[in-house]
Amino acid sequence: MSTDRQTAPGATLDVDRSDAAYRAWLKEAVRKVQADANRSADTHLLLFPLPERWGIDLYLKDESTHPTGSLKHRLARSLFLYGLCNGWVRPDRPVIEASSGSTAVSEAYFAKLIGVPFIAVMPRTTSTEKIRLIEFHGGRCHFVDDSRRMYEESARLAAETGGHYMDQFTYAERATDWRGNNNIAESIFRQLRLERYPEPSWIVATAGTGGTSATLARYVHYMQYDTRVCVADPDNSCFFEGWTTGDPDVSCDHGSRIEGIGRPRMEPSFVPGAIDRMMKVPDAASVAAVRALERAVGRKAGGSTGTGLWSALKIVAEMVAAGERGSVVTLLCDPGDRYLDKYYSDDWLAEQGLDIDPYTAAIESLLRTGTWPR
Repeated sequence: MSTDRQTAPGATLDVDRSDAAYRAWLKEAVRKVQADANRSADTHLLLFPLPERWGIDLYLKDESTHPTGSLKHRLARSLFLYGLCNGWVRPDRPVIEASSGSTAVSEAYFAKLIGVPFIAVMPRTTSTEKIRLIEFHGGRCHFVDDSRRMYEESARLAAETGGHYMDQFTYAERATDWRGNNNIAESIFRQLRLERYPEPSWIVATAGTGGTSATLARYVHYMQYDTRVCVADPDNSCFFEGWTTGDPDVSCDHGSRIEGIGRPRMEPSFVPGAIDRMMKVPDAASVAAVRALERAVGRKAGGSTGTGLWSALKIVAEMVAAGERGSVVTLLCDPGDRYLDKYYSDDWLAEQGLDIDPYTAAIESLLRTGTWPR
């Protein structure tokens, strides 16, 4: 309801745009999103087996157990609460997102939960399983041939439909309360409280939006921990170059083969100054690491998990060489059954020209001898 009262000159102007029906819808939508968090038990910390004599514990925060199966469930929940409380997400108007898959799966879930349409703008090369999951949760997929066009196409659709472009790449770092409120960092430290090394030496993350690494680093600084944060970046991504050169305008011409991470530009949600270290990880190393994870713990995971695990294992090797004891944490971002036709397919590896054998040998050498091959 809108009431515009224009009175005599010098009088108080009063415009009341409060809408009782909208506020009732908003309260119910926020309740439903918050109730989802209450229903979801916290995700597990898995131990990656290392020789006991090293005195080092390597953990994977298993985000695949969220209701939508990935780390992005946390982000989507935060983005929906942010959009709802800002008045951007409205009844019957579509939410649009630029996403290569997992964020779109989770946002489709929350859109269905509160009863609004959802459109995912994604590269045509996105895995068929992620497309199926988006559609399973009631979302619609809108494809682009060039991943760099996702942003402008999402904005165009939002303007055309009167909907809201969620824009995870801009709002991920500000939508999450990095000081607490059961964010991923607070959860990790709470779960480590009774472990032999409760304050990890390193936490390794990967960057898609950059929101997770920003949350982890900010929380560590806020809580005055000595933990350092490393971000692992795949091939065909510009985060590493932008971080090392300090150039926010770097870009690359090809999309990342490791779905969910790696971007062709420096995203606004990536906070370079908050993190301590970056590694550039070859895609073949990511695939080798994720297959090593399955052999070690019997769990398939997506390629982004392999990118982080490769970097975490390199850090473990450095600690062994230096005689350091402590713990390292990385993330199990999503399940591998979404990528059986990619990272677990030898045919796909051959098509991509990826040889994982040298990287597999490096991991096996580390676990056998405690040294990282030169």
